[in-house]
Amino acid sequence: MNHKQMIPIEDPKDERIAVYTKYHEPQLLHYYEPHPGIFIAETPMIIERALEKGLKPLSFFLEEEAREKEEVQRVLSRISFGAKDEEEEEKLAVDACKASDVPIYVASHALMRQITGYELTRGMLAAFRRPDPIAPGKLLEQAGCIAVLEDVENPTNVGAIFRSAAALGVDGILLASGSSDPYYRRAARVSMGTVFQIPWTYVPAGVETADLLHENGFSVISMALEEGAIPLSDPVLKKEQKKAIIFGSEGYGIRRQTLEKSDHIVIIPMEKGVDSLNVAASSAVTFWELCGKNDTNKRL
Repeated sequence: MNHKQMIPIEDPKDERIAVYTKYHEPQLLHYYEPHPGIFIAETPMIIERALEKGLKPLSFFLEEEAREKEEVQRVLSRISFGAKDEEEEEKLAVDACKASDVPIYVASHALMRQITGYELTRGMLAAFRRPDPIAPGKLLEQAGCIAVLEDVENPTNVGAIFRSAAALGVDGILLASGSSDPYYRRAARVSMGTVFQIPWTYVPAGVETADLLHENGFSVISMALEEGAIPLSDPVLKKEQKKAIIFGSEGYGIRRQTLEKSDHIVIIPMEKGVDSLNVAASSAVTFWELCGKNDTNKRL
């Protein structure tokens, strides 16, 4: 396999790798403001899923000792010269990642350890341009069952919710302001790259989440420990054709104004004195019941 020449890095302060070392994630988010910024993907699997989605890489950063790993070689095959024909080039997604355009930096394990969070990268990082956001109306018009995250701040929880959503029949995810960015490194890693597979976007600033959902024909289902809440198994929930399931903050739950505009407030019945599940765990149970293979509407 004939790869583009790799560029050795010997100083962690080298400006060529500044996006990996100099900027924290909120700064990268606004790197090209007012246009979408940059995100860093880590581990070959996450990088490969971003490439499969057609996202635009800006550079790659490899650990010298990891270059021959099978998973790293698989990613490098997508940015190699020498594909046998046009059909093979298309299959390898060379059009999404031109070898002649994207630098590949290489450093020793010792140097890369100086980069925050490196121990989780499995020998490979990549910087990507963020895609243009999806218009909320476009996401909603194509969906039958969506998740809404309102002030879910922990990127681990966000990533786990995306993974469950992708596995259990959710058509898209809407994020209200205050929720962690799905492209943050930890969220993308925990999601196993599903943040690149399931469509998502943000509720526009100044727009009430429940109002937006109602305007697009969704029944608003809020998961909250409220008096009068109905159990997740209630048959009325299965009858709703378009479902928007809202999950709230790990600390204070769903905002009062959202609860007041909800069509259903729902609980997952607990046993042995436990009052609730972690938001990520509760999302998996809820998606199975209302969006996935257990959903009557999807079986019809």
